Amino acid sequence: MTELLPIADSARTWNWLRRALIHRPRDVSFTLAVGLVGAAMSVVPIYVLGALVDRVADGEPTSSIVPIAVVITIAALLGGLASGFSSYLVAKLGEGILAELRELTVLRALRLPTPVLERVGKGDLLSRVGADVAAIGKAVTDVVPTMISSLLLGVLSIVAMLGLDWRLGLAGLVSVPMYAVALRWYLPKSAPRYAEERQAIAARSQVLVESMVGIRTVHAYGLERRHLRAVDEASARALDISVDVFTLFTRFSGRVNRAEFFGLTVILVVGFVLVRSGDVSVGQSAAAALLFHRLFNPIGMLLFTFDEVQDAGASLARLVGVVEIADTKGPDSIGAVPTESRPAGADLDLREIEYSYDGGEPVLHGVSIHIAAGSRVALVGSTGAGKSTLAAIAAGVLVPDHGSALVGGVALADMTAEQLPTQVAIVSQEVHVFAGPLIEDIRLARPSATADEVSAALDSVGALDWVRSLPNGLQTEVGEGADDLSAAKAQQLALARLVLLDPAVAVLDEATAEAGSLGARFLEQSAAAATKGRTTLVVAHRLTQAVAADRVIVLEHGRIVEEGAHADLVQADGRYAQLWSAWQTGGIER
Repeated sequence: MTELLPIADSARTWNWLRRALIHRPRDVSFTLAVGLVGAAMSVVPIYVLGALVDRVADGEPTSSIVPIAVVITIAALLGGLASGFSSYLVAKLGEGILAELRELTVLRALRLPTPVLERVGKGDLLSRVGADVAAIGKAVTDVVPTMISSLLLGVLSIVAMLGLDWRLGLAGLVSVPMYAVALRWYLPKSAPRYAEERQAIAARSQVLVESMVGIRTVHAYGLERRHLRAVDEASARALDISVDVFTLFTRFSGRVNRAEFFGLTVILVVGFVLVRSGDVSVGQSAAAALLFHRLFNPIGMLLFTFDEVQDAGASLARLVGVVEIADTKGPDSIGAVPTESRPAGADLDLREIEYSYDGGEPVLHGVSIHIAAGSRVALVGSTGAGKSTLAAIAAGVLVPDHGSALVGGVALADMTAEQLPTQVAIVSQEVHVFAGPLIEDIRLARPSATADEVSAALDSVGALDWVRSLPNGLQTEVGEGADDLSAAKAQQLALARLVLLDPAVAVLDEATAEAGSLGARFLEQSAAAATKGRTTLVVAHRLTQAVAADRVIVLEHGRIVEEGAHADLVQADGRYAQLWSAWQTGGIER
């Protein structure tokens, strides 16, 4: 079963949000001040209506109504402006925090070790930076402004009722325990269900992504029904949880309505008694009832938006869970002080490397390799020998459990994120062509490169002729939805990036495997040209790459079993000789 990335608990989630708010004291204070003005202007008209009722009851002249009308008009105008501006400020503040969280999530995801991403799959991560960000964004723009204004209006309305008469104020507060009981019943039941709903949506996304990414394989083996069934099951689970959540919300709504009915009834009864006894006027009693009735919509919005707040809270916990994953990349973790050490050369040293995935059975056992500057070493072995794992460690993609990988005497783990690519770079079997102009795809290695430098890099790997034959040459749109490049051409672009980046050490992890027999020799020539003069470690999918290497290292079950020149190893009649014989007869073991 595919694992999911961690999810922060409520304490960690709210601590992160609290810190984000504390770091913006001026924005928070100004937003609350404007919100208070808007809420106060909403209370003023109802407050003065009580005075209007009393003046009418006392038979005062019509002219006495004019000042009240002016106050109501001014309050309405100011309240409308303040409320609109408050909603804008709340949304702006929330969007700023969300933008920071989204950037931190993406940054942390990009720093996650490759095995972690492979284990959790793409669906969970995509749902977090997609569906979860969308859920929070909707809450920030639609729900949070309304929630804050409703809360402020509720507080000021109770204060206004207490100002009319403390007994009217207490009558208005009678319904508060009922609202609290409704929330106390609803929140513990709904919060876990919302978290389950977000996880179910992530699982559904994972199934969809796997089906779409592997659609050719699905078609080739007739797996359409199986994948459709998996999508149906994942969608049904997400739907069932959504229905349960809605059922809970409906029951919660009934409890809120009962609290409103009870509260208004108490206000009217207490007001009647106080007016009859002469303790308050009819206008004051009417104003208290109107203030409480005026709270029906705000309180309803405040309570009912907990539905979307819970949803956004579950999404927030999923994003914070990614942000707070411990960084295992060594001193170059976020916020760490980078080393000032500079490699003294271009030699690659792998010393006593041991590695296991998630603390399981080790896949590498004390592997030590020294590759002199400018030399080429081929790493061969059967499938599962640990070749790709060792290559990833040599490129700084993985950090070994024990031992170290060094370039020029400096550990890769001690290099900064900017320094590492200039020292060692990896070209793997799976190459992604980014959507956009082809020249920008190459410039990913060095954004400041000129068109001539990009052309020179393409020419060095033998790709310039076919690039020039494209409809718009270097400006041709490539990647998803544009020109669909073959696997061999995509590999040539990756090799051209390597040339443009110009690292001291190059690691090729079966970089010619996707070419097929037809273009293999041509792509091997491109790889040789791209790595000429560089310290190079080649995970050899094709043993013709081992023939051209200065030294061949045979890895089996995570250990070096043979080492030497191609001709010497063939003569030794050991494991490499077996692999070479199988290669020549077309039955290569991988």
